[in-house]
Amino acid sequence: MARLRRDRHTAYSETTTLRLRAAWLYYNQGLTQKDVAERLGVSRTTIIRMLDEALKRAEVQIWIDGGIGDCVELAVRLENAFGIDEAIVVPSADTVDGNAKNVGLALGRFLSEAIPDDSIVGVGWGRTLTASLASFRPVRRAGVKVASLLGGLVEAHHINPIEYTWRLASQLGAECYLFLAPLIVDSAATKRSLIERCGLGTLFELAEKMDIAVVSCGDIGPQMTSLTRTFLPQEVLDELVAAGCVCDTMCNFLDAEGRTIDHPIRDRVMSIDLDSISKTQHIVLVSGGANRAAAMRATIRRIGCNTLITDEGAAQELLRLNAATAAA
Repeated sequence: MARLRRDRHTAYSETTTLRLRAAWLYYNQGLTQKDVAERLGVSRTTIIRMLDEALKRAEVQIWIDGGIGDCVELAVRLENAFGIDEAIVVPSADTVDGNAKNVGLALGRFLSEAIPDDSIVGVGWGRTLTASLASFRPVRRAGVKVASLLGGLVEAHHINPIEYTWRLASQLGAECYLFLAPLIVDSAATKRSLIERCGLGTLFELAEKMDIAVVSCGDIGPQMTSLTRTFLPQEVLDELVAAGCVCDTMCNFLDAEGRTIDHPIRDRVMSIDLDSISKTQHIVLVSGGANRAAAMRATIRRIGCNTLITDEGAAQELLRLNAATAAA
């Protein structure tokens, strides 16, 4: 699957982050300029310009040998270990909210340049996605449609799927498709009725043709930090954990291998099915915190991933889990 190309977007391709990645791959990994260009999705001419600029700024010595260089090394290792197109790793913070902010800012910068004209973009929800709005500075796009991939919360909250979708679409100047339904309904019959009779079928049709899906995932367990804990009854959470659940990906509950947990709650959740999301041309997975590594791994196994944006703690734990699985 081809990675998103960003060589047309000068503002992003000449930032320190991309320049540093080019320098790391060229000088430390020994890739040719052509290989680096293909890896980063830019032209060889752009790579030559970035390498020259990195030398002039002394970034090769100062940045690659420093803490940020460790993040770049982790990104390269994640790409190789999980077979993904691109990993972006940021320094870890001391708190859950701090990690969400750091990873979210990286997502905002990525999306500012990665969304092309005439594309369909599906988005999930969470602290991290909401935090991306602080650094989301796109140019106006033509023919873009932004669709929410899951229902909203009845209780007003600044972290709400509908709110995030609307703000993202507004900044792009895009058409906005809102999932106007509660996130959890009372029965499978109600869910079918809302989809078939209340206009929500359009969202499911768009989901089958998405160019980009931006999703996050949360951890499920005794010490969970996922926002799921704020709206699901404790007895349901306990039942999910007992059934082997480690992951909440847009209220789709998965075990460690990415299999859907067989629990009645799955028939009451108003969200696009993960099978549909897995068909998306480019999947962006965004989450942070070492405690969420198992959830991130489960999500990758279930729907795949083209661009992974996370923090160094989560990256290290993901690599550890991958090595442990390979050795088992």
